[in-house]
Amino acid sequence: MAKKAYGMHAGGKLQARRHKFLWSDPYYKRRVLRLKKKSDPLGGASQAKGIVIEKTQLEAKQPHSGMRKCVRVQLTKNGRQVTAFCPGDGAIKMIDEHDEVLIECIGGNKGRAKGDIPGVRWQVIHVNDQSLQALLSGKLEKARR
Repeated sequence: MAKKAYGMHAGGKLQARRHKFLWSDPYYKRRVLRLKKKSDPLGGASQAKGIVIEKTQLEAKQPHSGMRKCVRVQLTKNGRQVTAFCPGDGAIKMIDEHDEVLIECIGGNKGRAKGDIPGVRWQVIHVNDQSLQALLSGKLEKARR
């Protein structure tokens, strides 16, 4: 007996129709086509290493008024450039150009930006293989490369 075509057996009409309507669901489409991994500069990873290209300051979104200290980072795994936030008071002073930093997701909704920092989706957690928090608290001195 030949194999039946999709949707030809009993109840198959409903199954074929539901399969067709699945593609109108944006979450299903993004998952099946793996769009997040393709568009994500980190390539689906939670953390990535990179080299600091420049230090920048971004203006906070309304109604806040402040300059958020950020760095432009070129990732070593694929060469893409991203902007990463430097959390902590005086953290930007611990980071110099050409330092190696480890960045991670900042924790916004659905991988987007968090808080009042426009378009910044990552934050710095390590500088030259040393924790940024330890450097800020004075437990460690910055390593010379």
